[in-house]
Amino acid sequence: MTDRTRAHVFVSGNVQGVYYRANTRDTARELDVDGWVQNLSDGRVEAVFEGSEEAVDEMVDWCHTGSPAANVDGVEVEYGDPKGEDGFRIRR
Repeated sequence: MTDRTRAHVFVSGNVQGVYYRANTRDTARELDVDGWVQNLSDGRVEAVFEGSEEAVDEMVDWCHTGSPAANVDGVEVEYGDPKGEDGFRIRR
């Protein structure tokens, strides 16, 4: 098994109400990345990605563009040890 890593991501910009979470979920599932995504009350989107380093890096790169209707201003990332996320879901 390849080394797993965890990325905790905060995305700012016009990222709510533009299918950002649904596109994040779909992309994560395509890349076999576990974790979750949710809207924050301050207008940002928060996400956690766990998987192979390659797949997690691909998700972080994807966040800089996000869904077609999104306008991303910034992406903050903190890497850490995996905590055993299983599957990928949208948190409400």
